[in-house]
Amino acid sequence: MRFCPWYALDEAPAQTPAAPNLLQVRVARGLVAYPRGQSAMIHYEHAADARARAIELGRRWPERELWCRHLIEIDDAEPAHLAELYAKLSSEFVRRFGCLPAAPELRSPSTPSSS
Repeated sequence: MRFCPWYALDEAPAQTPAAPNLLQVRVARGLVAYPRGQSAMIHYEHAADARARAIELGRRWPERELWCRHLIEIDDAEPAHLAELYAKLSSEFVRRFGCLPAAPELRSPSTPSSS
């Protein structure tokens, strides 16, 4: 699986495909504290329409400077395959950091986790 370069989430209408895909969203600066380390990641998602979902996330978090990316090399774009890739990506994050990536309203990049 290969992702495209990061782009500002507010550029999603022009950058994100209007098709099934995986999305990753990260803070543009700093790191978020997780139980077993820090990461810039705050959201992973398998979306039926990646563009529409990225636009929705941008509207949900307008006050945050966030970056987004999506898969550009997909061997099989079937929903079941994308769901498997999402599950793999999520489980690897949990294994490394101790929980799923958290949305900005649930965790601040400058505040350590209370877990």
